[in-house]
Amino acid sequence: MFKQVQAAKERLKGYAHATPVMTSRTLNRLVKVEVFFKCENFQRIGAFKFRGAFNSIHQLSEAEKARGVITYSSGNHAQAVALVGQMMNIQTTIVMPDNAPEIKRAATKDYGATIVEYDPDKASREEIAKALEIENGFTMIPPYDHKHVIAGQGTAALEMLEEIGSLDMLLVPCGGGGLLSGSAIAAKGMSPDCRVMGIEPKLADDATKSFHTKKLHRVKNPPTIADGTRTPSLGKITFPLVLEYVDDMKTVSEKAIIDAVQFLFFRMKLVVEPSGALGLAALLSRTVVPNGRVGIILSGGNIDADTMTTILNG
Repeated sequence: MFKQVQAAKERLKGYAHATPVMTSRTLNRLVKVEVFFKCENFQRIGAFKFRGAFNSIHQLSEAEKARGVITYSSGNHAQAVALVGQMMNIQTTIVMPDNAPEIKRAATKDYGATIVEYDPDKASREEIAKALEIENGFTMIPPYDHKHVIAGQGTAALEMLEEIGSLDMLLVPCGGGGLLSGSAIAAKGMSPDCRVMGIEPKLADDATKSFHTKKLHRVKNPPTIADGTRTPSLGKITFPLVLEYVDDMKTVSEKAIIDAVQFLFFRMKLVVEPSGALGLAALLSRTVVPNGRVGIILSGGNIDADTMTTILNG
C-alpha cells in the first residue's frame, strides 16, 4: 500500500496543509534523545482526518458525489468529511454521539453537514449510518476502515520522513487504527528499520489487547479523556494492517495524557487535544524507552475550552 500513500500525497497537494515538524530542546534533554513532532493540530479542521476524508471523497464517481456521503464520527472525521463536502459541493450527513465535544459538533454544523445524534450507550453508530446509507443512497466514508482513508492518513508520516530523514522510532496515537496503519505503511516504506509503536489510553485498550493476542477485542464507550480514541475496535482492514506493519502497542494513563497536553501547552505553546498527545504521554511517562531519532504524530488540536481549562488547572 506504500504506493497508495504516495499517490494520496500527490492528490492532496494544494488542498491539505504540509504541517510543520517541530522540536523541543527541553524535551530532548529530558528524554535524552532527539524528538520530532509532526503537528497535525495545524492541519485543516485542526486534525489529520482531513487527509483521509479528502483522499476518499476525491476519488468518488460523479454519480456517487451527487447522491451525497455519510459517515459516523465523534468529531474530527465528521469535520473533515463536512469540510470536503463543502469544498466539492457534496451533501454530507454525519452520525455523531450526543457526548461529542461541542467544539467538534459546532464546526461540523458550520461546514454545512446534517448531524444525526445518537446515545452511544443505547445505539450503534455503524447501524444507524448503514440504515441511512441504504435509505438515501448515500456513499459511506468510514472514519478509518477504508483503504483510501488509510492511505490519506499515512501522508502525514510520509511528509515528516521526507522532511527530516530516517527515524529510529515513530509513536502514533491509535483509535480505530487508520492513522496508525497508514503511518506504519509510510514509515516502513521510507525507513524500513523504523520501529513503529501505537499508543492508546489504558481506559480504551482494545487495540493493544488485539495486537498482543492476535484476536480482535472490543470496548464500549470507554470513559477516557482522549475522545478521539473511543472507537469500539480496530477495523476489518486496519486490524491486519496493524499486525503486519506495527512493531508494538502500549497504553498510557489518564494522568500521563494530561501531563503531555500540559507540556505541549506550557513548554511548546501548542494546543493539542488529549488523543493527539498520546505519543508524548508514552515518552514522558517512560512507558516507551526511546532510542535514536524519535518521531511523534500530534494528531489534532480540537479541544473544548472547558476540557483544556480543567487540564491546565490540573
